[in-house]
Amino acid sequence: MKTLSKRIGLRRASLALFFLFAVTAAQAGTVTGIVHNGTSGNKPASGVDVLLIQLQGGMQVAASTKTDAQGSYHFDNPAIGTGPMLIRAVYKGVFFHQPLVPGSATVDVTVYEPTTSSKGIEFPLRLLVFQPNADKLMVGEEFSIQNNTSPPSAYYKQDGNFEFTIPQGAELDQVSTTGPSGMPVKQGTIDKGKGRYAIAYAFQPGQNAVRISYIVPYSRESASIKESSPYDAQRVMLVAPPPMQVSSPGFSSQGTEQGYNVFAKDSIKAGTGFEVAVSGTAPPPSENSASASPDQENGRDSGGPESTVLASPARLGDEKWILLGGLAAIFAVGVGLLLKKQPRIEIVAPAPPPSPKGRKAKRSAQEKVSTPADPAGAQPVEKVTQEVNSNLDSLKDTLLRIELKRQAGTISDEEYALERGRAEQLLRDLVQG
Repeated sequence: MKTLSKRIGLRRASLALFFLFAVTAAQAGTVTGIVHNGTSGNKPASGVDVLLIQLQGGMQVAASTKTDAQGSYHFDNPAIGTGPMLIRAVYKGVFFHQPLVPGSATVDVTVYEPTTSSKGIEFPLRLLVFQPNADKLMVGEEFSIQNNTSPPSAYYKQDGNFEFTIPQGAELDQVSTTGPSGMPVKQGTIDKGKGRYAIAYAFQPGQNAVRISYIVPYSRESASIKESSPYDAQRVMLVAPPPMQVSSPGFSSQGTEQGYNVFAKDSIKAGTGFEVAVSGTAPPPSENSASASPDQENGRDSGGPESTVLASPARLGDEKWILLGGLAAIFAVGVGLLLKKQPRIEIVAPAPPPSPKGRKAKRSAQEKVSTPADPAGAQPVEKVTQEVNSNLDSLKDTLLRIELKRQAGTISDEEYALERGRAEQLLRDLVQG
């Protein structure tokens, strides 16, 4: 048993050390992978341009190549491992991204045939979030977009395939998109006049989202906002922090979610207008709420030539930064509400803590391992190693998301230090356990 424990401890320590070094340096500065075509049943895609993108210091191309006849690519570059990076595959003018996880030497990318047909595109949820700030009201909108095309294709139009409007007198702040992975991609807009805008973005099969923020005047702590529905929405929700007052004909109260008041209306057809009356003040959300944003999952995103993965922006004013953090948290609430209405959509989330029954079973298993009279209950080294590897892979993904959040500017320095500290504590617990 002592020999087994020693071997397990050495194995954990060596893996932990490897993991720590992997955070700052990838394996030998090399990455390989295969580009698959998801429309043709994941067959290898040959002749596809592949770029190695360095996020630190802005979106910079560190290297480029083409896939061979087997869809394979290969990069040897000293920049690999120096910080968060992306692998970008450019297929028929559309960008498809996959994060390069520190410590990983293999990254595959899936591309899809682009289509201009909106058949199979649905809008399960539209979320409007209101947050006052003195004489201004920040409004955040999220359109949940489900791509159910068959065969699976990327819905994309170069001249704009998603249109939206902002109220009269509003100032557009920012537009971003997320693909099935949740990676935020900042979008350039096409101004169509009279408060109408469009973006050109390749919506991949699965769940996508468009997030819009704009500012409207909020004199005397009240505003009346005229909205319209550009698409058939299965559900529209209004969210505001208490003690703000929100009312709109046809919307009913849904109670509270994570401390925010929620109102909803089902089945709003395209072209239907509705007016929202907002009044009152509310304290700004805590900066810590930004960490609730769902935009940090690993995976792939796509966009047209004008879309860029969010790089570090100039530091916003403190008040606006806090407001944006709060909007990110409320967007996370919206995703949770959507999941209640649409159980078929899956969001990757950390595993919940074990139930009391599970903890009891775990303690029982540990007692069997440590009891000398039951040597057969000891776990094989291979099984323990597999569990350790799995935990370390999860921690690697966590750290990558933290680094991407920092590069995207969606997390403050304090939050970065806090989340990084939590991950390192988990690592220490793993090594000591």
